[in-house]
Amino acid sequence: MAFRGIHDADPLDPSVLLLQDRHRSHFVDTEQLQDVLRPRQQMRASLSMWRLDPRIRPYVIRTGFYGIYRLGHIIIDWPLITCLVERWRPETHTFHVPLGETTITLQDVAIILGLRIDGPAVTGTYMVDVAELCGDLLGVTPPADALRGLTISIRWLCQQLSTPAADADEVALERSARGFILALIGSFLFPDKKGVHVHLCFLPLLRDLTLTSTYSWGGAVLAHTYRELCRAILDRRCGISGCITLIQLWSWERLHVGRPDFGRSVPFAAPPLPHGLHDDDVDGVDEDVVDGLPVQHGVHPEADADVAPEPALPLGCRWRVPLTRVLNPSGVLLLYQDQLDAQTSDQVLWQPYVGEVVDRLPALCLADQDIWQTMSPLICFEIVEWHRPERVLRQFGLHQGIPPACSYDHQLHRVDARGRHQPDWATYHDPYIALWDSRAARVITSPPSVGLMESQDPYMLWYRRITRRFMTPQLHRDDMRFHTTAGSMNVMVS
Repeated sequence: MAFRGIHDADPLDPSVLLLQDRHRSHFVDTEQLQDVLRPRQQMRASLSMWRLDPRIRPYVIRTGFYGIYRLGHIIIDWPLITCLVERWRPETHTFHVPLGETTITLQDVAIILGLRIDGPAVTGTYMVDVAELCGDLLGVTPPADALRGLTISIRWLCQQLSTPAADADEVALERSARGFILALIGSFLFPDKKGVHVHLCFLPLLRDLTLTSTYSWGGAVLAHTYRELCRAILDRRCGISGCITLIQLWSWERLHVGRPDFGRSVPFAAPPLPHGLHDDDVDGVDEDVVDGLPVQHGVHPEADADVAPEPALPLGCRWRVPLTRVLNPSGVLLLYQDQLDAQTSDQVLWQPYVGEVVDRLPALCLADQDIWQTMSPLICFEIVEWHRPERVLRQFGLHQGIPPACSYDHQLHRVDARGRHQPDWATYHDPYIALWDSRAARVITSPPSVGLMESQDPYMLWYRRITRRFMTPQLHRDDMRFHTTAGSMNVMVS
């Protein structure tokens, strides 16, 4: 067996992690790993501007975005996000932790966010007439100062569409609903660098609100999240965008690092929303500071009107309550790195979605589970990223063997919208869309797993050779740094 010296924690076998020389972990000697990634969006500011009119609520529920609205803004633990990004591998679309590969899958998106997984790909053309499109579907034409290329200001949308007239007809209400959903898309699901503009390419998909819910919004969100993770990990990048809330809630459900405890109660979903109330500002925050937050609830004049019952909410909403961190300190990057380096088998929940947790979920969260394990390309307009469930079969209760080789398509990763304002992405990515359309034919299967995987399992022997399991080699720890057993473990397994 080859010996891995404590001076070099890079993979012994470089055949899988082809981009290691550009990866964030490769620059440990430069102390780059002490830098926390900077947020590149303003989700709270964007979401808090818009109070959901009760007359618009049925449209939001019908289109499948109500769970996203109720999830709202969760305070982001940026050191935790940084720690996860450091272990993301663009070659495999998985996080490489000491116990093996793990990742955010279609299952996680469906259960945490409550978005549709099955259905046509979210794609289309950038060849749009902005004035005509907005006039037709929103009822207003944006001025030049509300536009930035083919993106539109979320603040302007709020100013124009957040308060429908008292005598608004169905057409006007649908236009207001489109504006609200477009704001959710731009501030939460597909945020730009600052989260204050949203791309108008999504608006045509909201033309017929009865069809909006049929698209694979969950697949598109996962594709976009994968792409942002891949961008953030290479070449000493200092920021990250995308659906950061999904990454954090996925970690809280599956990993021990930085996970808070429920404070005053242990809910399985967010509290019911009283008729006429809007709780956009209630965050998943530390219990000792929640009482000091300025929470402003607005009551609509028609609060006593008939309102549809509160639907069941996705699992992510259960974290939108006061939280405590007494048992698990948080917010320190070095601590998180050391905790992951010292990870033990009982600190990964390979199957968190069982029992009472799933019994209370809405039907949409579980509707598409027949394709949760599809090995297919995920598509969001110009973005195409591969879903790799064959590398994380333990997350589905299946035996994990040595996965087949997966090729890294550098050219595909380079395709983006910069400098491409006119292409029809449905035509450009037609071969990948065809693969997505046949997703049910590429569902990976394996025998059920039995117990925890042993350290000498063939998969673990292979995995230890092809990855970098420890983020910080022992000799790189300074005297003042938090020390765990991870340093000794690093030497023992070398």
